[in-house]
Amino acid sequence: MKISIIVAADEQNGIGKNNELLCHLPADLKYFKNLTTGHSILMGRKTYESIGKPLPNRTNIVISRNTNSIEGCFVFNSIAAGIAYAKTLHETELFIIGGDSIYAQILNEADNIYLTRTHHVFEADAFFPSLETNWKLTHETKNLADEKNKFDYSFQVFERV
Repeated sequence: MKISIIVAADEQNGIGKNNELLCHLPADLKYFKNLTTGHSILMGRKTYESIGKPLPNRTNIVISRNTNSIEGCFVFNSIAAGIAYAKTLHETELFIIGGDSIYAQILNEADNIYLTRTHHVFEADAFFPSLETNWKLTHETKNLADEKNKFDYSFQVFERV
């Protein structure tokens, strides 16, 4: 099973503020939906709370110290347990969707990173870790701001070297 991180970050790796995304880019939300639909997604409790509901047509795995059930989700107390569960589903690609603590813990185990780079700097209180030299940019699509997407952005795909 491939483990892929999917994240949107600004020019300084900011990913959120006050448990919310930094900006609304409809093209990024569509990209996220297209990539993750039909797969398992793994997220921390705070990320789940910011979304507010299970995402449809995906197996929603939530990591939390409190393993009370969440309707429509599978809750585990560790990332390893969440990954093990996805493997029992014969998942081909597990998407890690946040937040910052989950990203930091899984970065060394991930195979790919799907990064939407917003070409702007926002005030942020949550950040994506810096990518070390063991990552290679394999694909990039640059997009200009338009009537729906307020900022320039790029879809970047990194693979572990």
